[in-house]
Amino acid sequence: MTLNEYQQHALETAVYPDDRRIIYPTLGLTGEAGEVADKVKKVIRDAGEEFTPERRLEIVKEIGDVLWYCATLARDLGYELDEVAQMNVDKLRSRMQRNLLHGSGDNR
Repeated sequence: MTLNEYQQHALETAVYPDDRRIIYPTLGLTGEAGEVADKVKKVIRDAGEEFTPERRLEIVKEIGDVLWYCATLARDLGYELDEVAQMNVDKLRSRMQRNLLHGSGDNR
């Protein structure tokens, strides 16, 4: 499945008010990313940092939710996921070629 195919499937279940486009998936994205972090935190706190196959699967399920919100947010902004992925790869390659992977700032 391509990213664009995934995006199309995700959009079939994107039910939220049109007047909340961009806002709704942005808030959902931050919530789901927090759930990913929380599951990882609990592995550290409760499981001696042992990422069993079951724990990994639970984290991956949350990553899927993050991906769903990325797909809907990208659509709301007027982009397909393949475009978003390509722009990100291009940005990172440019930084690598210019030896700017380290550091901070959006426009390195």
